[in-house]
Amino acid sequence: MSRNNDERSGAMPNDGAPPAPAMAAPQANSIGLNFVVPTEHVELPTRGEFYPEGHPLHGQQTLEVKHMTAKEEDILTSRTLLKKGIAIDKLLESIIMDRRVKPADLTVGDKNAVIVAARQSAYGDEYETKVSCPVCTATVDHVFYLSHARVMHPEDVEDPGFTTTDKGTFLIKLPKTGFEAEVRLLTGKDEQWLAKAMEQKKKARLGETTLTDQMRLFIVSVNGVTDKAQINGFINAMPAVDSRHLRKVYKQVTPNLDLTQEFVCSSCGAESQ
Repeated sequence: MSRNNDERSGAMPNDGAPPAPAMAAPQANSIGLNFVVPTEHVELPTRGEFYPEGHPLHGQQTLEVKHMTAKEEDILTSRTLLKKGIAIDKLLESIIMDRRVKPADLTVGDKNAVIVAARQSAYGDEYETKVSCPVCTATVDHVFYLSHARVMHPEDVEDPGFTTTDKGTFLIKLPKTGFEAEVRLLTGKDEQWLAKAMEQKKKARLGETTLTDQMRLFIVSVNGVTDKAQINGFINAMPAVDSRHLRKVYKQVTPNLDLTQEFVCSSCGAESQ
């Protein structure tokens, strides 16, 4: 609310009462180093379609994030956060403008889109790395361009092999058993659970069960059966052809970024993706 001229000048008000003590105005940086960190709106692969009502991203096609600063670089280089495996989530918490949006609640595809956008705005479009040629096995320098990433959405799949439910889940028919599996999108929280489960099994020197662990998380029901014990039993006995088909179609239904790019080996000239 704006104040009148008497209040601004400190003059005595009309009723003769003494003026209220003046509040000190915020001081500008004496050397003029004020800087407003820019933000951008990141396109979400889900288009906000697979979040439940009440979720801050329900129906939202973009998410506003601020550009990385030295503060975020501190987060990324923190040995403590890296050791705990939470550096990326802490980074996302810092740059996402809407504080209602939690990294753990983002779908994996939307989380990836924000991470790539943050990397691009902070360090540029080029991502330099080394690639092993699948033909001659030579290790060569290669540059990927983050701006070439393509947003993948279930509607863009030409031969889907799935149907979408009004609950935001997908129904996939399995070729061998003929069963119908209902699946959901994984979130950042699911990624954290999988990482912890993998680490615990590694410490206990147990065999890796990454594929079945993933399926236990994203399968909601099988032929309408939602009982977890029965679903786990089916997963353990699932024919390999059904398992492979389920994982292939699940990848297609997951809104995500496609970072596939052309690669030409500078050693032998072979072309691949």
